[in-house]
Amino acid sequence: MRLIGTLRTSAATIAVISLSACSPTPPSKINHPAHGIGVALGYVAASPLLILVGLVEGIAAAPYFIEGDIQKMNDAMVSSGSNVNLDRTYRSAYGKSLKDVPQDGNTGRVFRHMGEATAHFQRVLSGYGVENAKQYVLTAVRTADRDGFTLYAVVYRPSERIKVKTSTGTKTLTSRDPEYYQPHAKDATGRPLDVVIDWAGVPRTSIRTQKGQAILMTLAANSVLINRRSDEYWNAERLWKGGGFHRIVSDRKSVLDRRMA
Repeated sequence: MRLIGTLRTSAATIAVISLSACSPTPPSKINHPAHGIGVALGYVAASPLLILVGLVEGIAAAPYFIEGDIQKMNDAMVSSGSNVNLDRTYRSAYGKSLKDVPQDGNTGRVFRHMGEATAHFQRVLSGYGVENAKQYVLTAVRTADRDGFTLYAVVYRPSERIKVKTSTGTKTLTSRDPEYYQPHAKDATGRPLDVVIDWAGVPRTSIRTQKGQAILMTLAANSVLINRRSDEYWNAERLWKGGGFHRIVSDRKSVLDRRMA
């Protein structure tokens, strides 16, 4: 993977935030995972420091930004010194300057499936100067969609054509296949395939709008730019598919509630 860029802020600030991001996850709370999500919505968008924290946390922070003022969020991203902002995302993904975007963030461009989402995301990465943008794929595990949550991941995939094992044998996948937009730990020969950059179990309501999708892509792009790697994803995916999505969402929310407060 090509190493590109870092957040333009002091090394000390990043070190403190990064160390806190590695702290142990507390036990699950009794509350439903959606309870209180986005508790900091009233002021996250107005604080460059909290924007910076959200950027470091990655796509798990998307619900905390969803109700913020889109212009103020963009200004705070610029003021925080980050490499990413919503204006550049809108320009790259939708061909729109943020000054021409309504307050609700909707210009009539909503991705309907992960193929479209990945196409938008790859344009965003290209806009940020990522030369191998087509090697990054937005994926989704939808086993908890009926319960209101989707497990999203940003993966680095070295090949645009892959062979994987399925329940019926070996299958070749390309960007035209829905299964292509699921994470694949190994190829058909058993060799490691996808490298997970970032992941989160996200409320579906947060990603239904163009604004929510733009926020998700902006946070995901930042995770690529700061060279994040999330090897713990595979254990989380097994738990998620086994019905333990409430635990994953609740544990992650508990940590984020503290950091975003």
